[in-house]
Amino acid sequence: MKTGPSPVRVHETISLLRIGADEIVYRSPAMCSVMATVKLIAQSDVSVLLLGESGSGKEVIARAIHQLSARSPGAFVPINCASLSGDILENELFGHERGAFTSADEQKRGLLEFADGGTLFLDEVNEMSLHVQAKLLRVLERREFRRVGGTKKIRVDVHIIAATNVDLEGEVRLHRFREDLYYRLKVATLVMPPLRERREDVPDLARYFLQRLQAKGGRAVDFSEQALARLRSYTWPGNVRELKNVVDSVVAMTRGDVIGVQDLPPNVRAAATPSELLIKVGMTMAEIERAILERYLEAYPTKKAAAQALGIGLRTLHAKVKQYQLHRVQAGAVHRRCRIRPR
Repeated sequence: MKTGPSPVRVHETISLLRIGADEIVYRSPAMCSVMATVKLIAQSDVSVLLLGESGSGKEVIARAIHQLSARSPGAFVPINCASLSGDILENELFGHERGAFTSADEQKRGLLEFADGGTLFLDEVNEMSLHVQAKLLRVLERREFRRVGGTKKIRVDVHIIAATNVDLEGEVRLHRFREDLYYRLKVATLVMPPLRERREDVPDLARYFLQRLQAKGGRAVDFSEQALARLRSYTWPGNVRELKNVVDSVVAMTRGDVIGVQDLPPNVRAAATPSELLIKVGMTMAEIERAILERYLEAYPTKKAAAQALGIGLRTLHAKVKQYQLHRVQAGAVHRRCRIRPR
């Protein structure tokens, strides 16, 4: 009787940090450095600013700081500032008194009060209005605030961690973010590396996500070594979040016991290893660059997507296309070749 593969196990030499129901999986030097800094930050109550691309794991790191700190018995309260408009965000953070506005028929406690003794995580803090920024600054400076429509000062003991994926200094220069608040938030700054800069972690993360699916009753499947190599070669513009979504998708769509290269999404499948790019000893840097550009232009549906995956600006890509006369290379050619046509 044929049996499927044994449940996958994350390699024993990597580091695991359990954060609630999740774990941080890493072995790369970039993430080892991040985690060493996390452990230092967790020993104090200084405000923390987490920087990094979307999907790189900023909230997971914020939870790790909370869990490793003396505040771990308290609540970890996250809020995405981009998901709420200015007035609604103010109401969610600070609460309101009865009669503060037309529909305020009862008193409401804000998230700051719920986070008292614990940690408040402000994701996409750059989206906060200037009015709410001013009220948050008072919390950082005096550890007190007033509910909307209230006069009573409420004192709180909250550790504030903020995160953003934009250039906050640039927002300050454009007068869209308060300079005083910026410096109060960045007492400790931690930059999350994108997944393309920690490729050593990709195979372990992929197998970790498989392990989680199996623990929930999913099928026992594993990646082939060729598929893992392709995952590692891909640039992951959506970072760890994109990798998790890819694992979820291929497990649902794959019928066999082993996930091969052919089972990966077209854009991941198109990621080329150096040998697949036909990079040979003796090639000039210009020839290597041209081969890489041609491969990415074919693999991604638009030049904008190719530029993002390469980590360069669209103008730079257009200049390179002109330099190497790649105008005839059709964007998304690999996608079109891999598309399943209806019969």
